[in-house]
Amino acid sequence: MSLNFRFAVVSDLHIGLPHTIWDHPNRFHLVEVSIPVLERILEDLEQEALDFLLLPGDLTQHGEPDNHAWLQKRLSQLPFPVYVVPGNHDVPNILPNEHSIGLKEFPYYYRQFGYENPEQLYYTCEVLPGVQLIGLNSNQFDTGGKQVGRLDQQQLIWLEQVLPQCQDKLVLVMVHHNVIEHLPDQANHPLGHRYILENAPVLHNILKTAGVNLLFTGHLHVQDIAYQEGVYEITTGSLVSYPHPYRILQLCTDNQGKRWLQIESHRVESVPGWENLTQISREWMSDRSYPFMVKLLTSPPLNLPDSDAQKLAPSLRYFWAHIADGDAVFNFPEFPTPVRRYFESFSSHTSDGKPALIDNQTTLLLTKN
Repeated sequence: MSLNFRFAVVSDLHIGLPHTIWDHPNRFHLVEVSIPVLERILEDLEQEALDFLLLPGDLTQHGEPDNHAWLQKRLSQLPFPVYVVPGNHDVPNILPNEHSIGLKEFPYYYRQFGYENPEQLYYTCEVLPGVQLIGLNSNQFDTGGKQVGRLDQQQLIWLEQVLPQCQDKLVLVMVHHNVIEHLPDQANHPLGHRYILENAPVLHNILKTAGVNLLFTGHLHVQDIAYQEGVYEITTGSLVSYPHPYRILQLCTDNQGKRWLQIESHRVESVPGWENLTQISREWMSDRSYPFMVKLLTSPPLNLPDSDAQKLAPSLRYFWAHIADGDAVFNFPEFPTPVRRYFESFSSHTSDGKPALIDNQTTLLLTKN
């Protein structure tokens, strides 16, 4: 089938109405701009003749009922379909409390946005003729009530039953947590593993076996495209974090029947009251980076003494901002050799060390199912 369509991805909205925002000295999220930045993006997207919009989770700051209610009402006013999945911030507790909704309540807020069956936390629907979307729930809770990123067995069984029915379609999969590593040794690193599914290899193998090429995630708040054995995972940075990005994607079929996905990344640089938003948010993130960088330096594989980490951390003030921006290239010639090599390994490059700047603007060739 010759497919040609246009869609967008906006991730980790962290919507916070003014009365729901609370401060914390180490809060990376600039939640105060969540609504004006979203409005600016939606204004731009309404001019783009989109076929649909994907929101891969963390729609609200802490799962507040008022924020979910506001967002579902706003999304219902758009001229194109919208599809969502829950992030860890959307359902921080398995049961509702005075501050947030419970896990099973989420689909009832978003019946118009994928959850035609609100009794189920995952779904599949044909978004266009020949294009099937699968929305997954990566939020689970252990026996102690702690939230973990994982797909439950029932959902995996359901997925394996659904995918064979989509053999003649292009399948898009959306889930909040990462499945493929976007950072060096992300799945095993003490600071990075919580952003990736506990059973990521299981899901990846299911998708690879079914010939699924495209996976859309959030959670990490960075612009990055990762590839592993036939599957591209496109993760999109957060609406409330530098550089306030969103993506517009065009899928085209050429004369030879090959499918190409063209990816454009855009940024919101200013909104009313925040005319220098880019600079403000970059400094906001960097001002709060010191404790994180010390933890990174003192954690495996570097395991530096705290005194050494404190000396190096100021030189890494903008490190995470560069990661979030995508297509980062690092050079720290003044660092000790093991430390220099470690941080330069975060650069966007191929296996032979050449720059591979594909995180923001690129065109991907898709293999057929």
